[in-house]
Amino acid sequence: MKNRDWLVTGNGQYQACKTARNWDLLRENYRVHRFLTELENLLMDAEDESKYLPDIRMLVRRLIINSYWVQSQYLEASSQTGTSVLVLYDELGFPFTVQTVTFAPGTKSNIHNHGTWGVIAILKGEEKNTFWKRESHPDSEDKIESTGELTLFPGDIISFTPDAIHCVEAVGNEPTVTFNVYGETDPTRRLEFDPVNHIARRF
Repeated sequence: MKNRDWLVTGNGQYQACKTARNWDLLRENYRVHRFLTELENLLMDAEDESKYLPDIRMLVRRLIINSYWVQSQYLEASSQTGTSVLVLYDELGFPFTVQTVTFAPGTKSNIHNHGTWGVIAILKGEEKNTFWKRESHPDSEDKIESTGELTLFPGDIISFTPDAIHCVEAVGNEPTVTFNVYGETDPTRRLEFDPVNHIARRF
């Protein structure tokens, strides 16, 4: 089913969330600067920004519905890496990352968390998410195990708490394009995971 909202947490579980109706989000002249202002106002002085993920998902859905410009802003995937990133807004002191990401068909990311909250909307293509969790193990606190998979389609929005672990793969015959918003990353918590050697390193 398309146009669904999802939440993924550090225990590797994903759950469907209430999705705002598209017709309730229609606005005239709703542009990126309005989205950025509303996002900043929403999270100003928030101690736990993850609590606002439902509101952030709603803001992202409103932007995607009303802004053709955002949907058209992406790069072709690099022939060397299979991915490309286009930063849509970057200002010194602004605490969020706003970008579109393109994955060529068959391209797969490493296993990682984001060290902050994240909200990702699928604009084009299909993206398979595989979720992981840290496994309690006396020999290694960095041992992880897979907990499930979820394939996302255009109109789907997925959100992550800072400790959620996943990897993504572009499936299907066309590139996957996503609109991504992240909070301010704590570099000490931004990790990639090696499931074979049970190692986590800064990403």
